[in-house]
Amino acid sequence: MKIVPIYTSNGDVAAFLLYPYIYNTVGEWIGFCTAEREAFSVLGNYVGYLSDDQRILRQRTLSTPSRHQASPPRPPRLSPPAAVPLAPLMRELTQSTVDVLCEEPDRLHTADMGELRPDLE
Repeated sequence: MKIVPIYTSNGDVAAFLLYPYIYNTVGEWIGFCTAEREAFSVLGNYVGYLSDDQRILRQRTLSTPSRHQASPPRPPRLSPPAAVPLAPLMRELTQSTVDVLCEEPDRLHTADMGELRPDLE
């Protein structure tokens, strides 16, 4: 499998995809992607979709109730590549589209972090 860099709209590498797992830049698991290119957090909460220009985007207001998907088994830690290609040319985003890793990076967090994590009782 090939490690695919995921960029922000600023052109920075913010994550890596080793299908189906999404990792942050230090190699920690932060989410997963489906075959339909939908991105989910480690808790299974819908985050957005993987665009053709390798960004995770979502609509600013979701018209459907939030989707949830069962998380795959926890993967081993990733050793990020030492060098990545420059970001591709990216199309301009509309007002109704959000770059998740640029504007809402807390939606993709590690398994032991995040405010949407269930309480331990």
